[in-house]
Amino acid sequence: MGWLNLFFDPQFVGAVLAGLAVFATIVTLAAPLLYKDRLQGRLKAVAQQRELLRKRQMEELTKKTQLRGQQIDFMKRAVDQLKLQNLLETPGIRDKLNAAGFRGQGPVYAFLFFRFAMPFVLFGVAVLYLFMISDFKIPWVTKAAIAVAAGGLGFYVPNVYVANVASRRQESIMRAFPDSLDLLLICVESGMSIEAAFGRVANEIGTQSVELAEELSLLTAELSYLPERRQAYDNLAKRCGHAGVKAVATALTQAERYGTPLATALRVMALENRELRMQFAEQKAASLPAKLTVPMISFFLPALFVVILGPAVMKIMAIQ
Repeated sequence: MGWLNLFFDPQFVGAVLAGLAVFATIVTLAAPLLYKDRLQGRLKAVAQQRELLRKRQMEELTKKTQLRGQQIDFMKRAVDQLKLQNLLETPGIRDKLNAAGFRGQGPVYAFLFFRFAMPFVLFGVAVLYLFMISDFKIPWVTKAAIAVAAGGLGFYVPNVYVANVASRRQESIMRAFPDSLDLLLICVESGMSIEAAFGRVANEIGTQSVELAEELSLLTAELSYLPERRQAYDNLAKRCGHAGVKAVATALTQAERYGTPLATALRVMALENRELRMQFAEQKAASLPAKLTVPMISFFLPALFVVILGPAVMKIMAIQ
């Protein structure tokens, strides 16, 4: 038990404490030299990966842009040579393309090209199917009439496509617009200018609606170079085609003209747009039973009749 007495020896305890103090001092002084800055390494690796992804995206974007430019050049030459712009362009087509997110002169040439080409394409497909592939026992006059009708339908296919794209874009904008107004209200009340507020909201709302972020970014650019802000707000309302956006554009124009507080107008507009979004959701929920009528009659009721009447029919057949 003599070794236990060492723990009670003042000299031994003092030596141990001195040794621990020396060891702690050495570790404290040497630790910064031995420590590897893992955070800096991680940040450097993330930065390198980000640069690599950016280069890949730029290469893919360059390839797509070159291909798209070749396609647009081909369509532009065809439209110019056939003078389709004066023949097929309608007054409101540019507004419809802007509402669908197709901006610039290229989409106009593409729309006119497909409006001219789709009747011939559908007519050729209908003729190939009716006269060569199918074996319908119908007169050739009826087949020719069906092919001509398919060709006439092809003239309206680009319009239907643009209308569907514009409708989906409008729904996306409508779902995210009340939240963007809340963010805009916070930015304005914090003291930011309206241009800076729209730019900040465009950056934040992109995770929820890319379409709305694109429109707000374009609005920020127009507020910077257009002579009147009213024109920028009117352009936003025209591009979006949504009643809530038009009301907000009118409120911002009036606040700009009469000097009313923007925060008050934005708070009221945010509440109204939130109510519009709720009404739209209730409208879709109310129309759901009518949309389910045909699937229920076509799929559920036959299976239900088989389950209910099947055993009775089997018993009757067994008795007979």
